[in-house]
Amino acid sequence: MTPILVTGGAGYIGSHACKVLAREGYLPVTFDSLVTGWSQAVKFGPLEQGDLTDRARLDEVFARWKPAAVMHFAALSQVGEAMAQPGRYWRNNVQGSLTLIEAAVAAGCKDFVFSSTCATYGDQDGVLLDEDTPQAPLNAYGASKRAIEDMLRDFAASDGLNHVIFRYFNVAGADPEAEVGEFHQPETHLIPLVLDAVAGRRAALTVHGTDYPTRDGTALRDYVHVMDLVEAHVAGLRWLQDGKGSRVFCLGTGTGFTVREVIAAAEAVTGKVVPITDGPRRAGDAVALVSGSARAKAELGWQPKRSTMAQMIEDAARWHRGNGYGA
Repeated sequence: MTPILVTGGAGYIGSHACKVLAREGYLPVTFDSLVTGWSQAVKFGPLEQGDLTDRARLDEVFARWKPAAVMHFAALSQVGEAMAQPGRYWRNNVQGSLTLIEAAVAAGCKDFVFSSTCATYGDQDGVLLDEDTPQAPLNAYGASKRAIEDMLRDFAASDGLNHVIFRYFNVAGADPEAEVGEFHQPETHLIPLVLDAVAGRRAALTVHGTDYPTRDGTALRDYVHVMDLVEAHVAGLRWLQDGKGSRVFCLGTGTGFTVREVIAAAEAVTGKVVPITDGPRRAGDAVALVSGSARAKAELGWQPKRSTMAQMIEDAARWHRGNGYGA
């Protein structure tokens, strides 16, 4: 089995990527600090615990496993926190990624799949985001991801680091078999918050901002099923292994849902009313972000199969009935 180093493999998206990599005949080697990840999510390959800023630890892991590629998911990713503590995001995301890239290059591991974000685009309402849309991030999270993209291009020029960059926004749903799923503490993502409110694990869902210039006043986002997303990452890995060179791909459905529309869909799937309370906008939140994926479909052959709102909520609800990994 070909080893692939998966940073953040104990987290939400990374654990799903590990499942698909194992299914496709790879050996996913998780590298995770477990600060926000869960050891219980590492089910499909070995776990190497460590911090991305620890070069000696990374060198040890590269020497032990000799991975053919890196799939880099590990990052801090909360917009509100990024606005309040930008230094933490620059230090963790950028410094950690630089150390990882340098360790990979030194080990001769020259294929690199990077999990970026549509947050690099900032607030561009009414625009279907694609790979050529100008980037103008609103917060340190998006800015740190853009900086890492620039880093990858620089190391491609200097050291031949081949890379695939994926930009996407809201990831939702869970493994249909409920082996892994989305579980954060504290939880900040909309669909698990909705499901917690339905289940009575929180008194009500707070809707952050009701005066946006959208069809119902709430912020609008594109949602992609986590399994569709990680299928694209494995396709990106194969793209690199086939020698096709560095490329950027946006991943999205091209359709946005407002917060209120997500709530209505959850009520339809669960048959229960979601208790809500209205709150103010959060600093750093864009009005609307919708991403196309024409290039990924044409060049990678990617086709999202589970990225309907009803399916994402249904799969997430199946996972959440088990109440996550437990603390």
